[in-house]
Amino acid sequence: MSQYLLAVHHTPEDLAALEALPEEELQAMFAATGKFNEKLQAESVWVFAGGLENHVSTTTVDGTGAETVITDGPFVESKEYLGGFWIIEAPDLDVALRWAAEGSKACGNRVEVRPFQEDPGA
Repeated sequence: MSQYLLAVHHTPEDLAALEALPEEELQAMFAATGKFNEKLQAESVWVFAGGLENHVSTTTVDGTGAETVITDGPFVESKEYLGGFWIIEAPDLDVALRWAAEGSKACGNRVEVRPFQEDPGA
């Protein structure tokens, strides 16, 4: 089976909307995401998942030169930031897309689906 990254991206507007949600709605979204996580595990497609802190807490490390450079903030200036992700195993892209649609509904945001590179030695 192939592994897929289901990435949840946030724009500044998305983050503002999340912060403005009433606590009851926010908890309902967390509960729906938790149920989705449980379903992934029950269906044996779950590999790993995690939510990330706000992009302002990012630190970028560049060790490509003679000296390592450490910079506060994300590597690229972007309108969208990775907010969380799932890694799943699925037999094909169509199945991964169905899981992403369900995850998108649960977390209330868009989900990008990206396959991992196949191991050439496998």
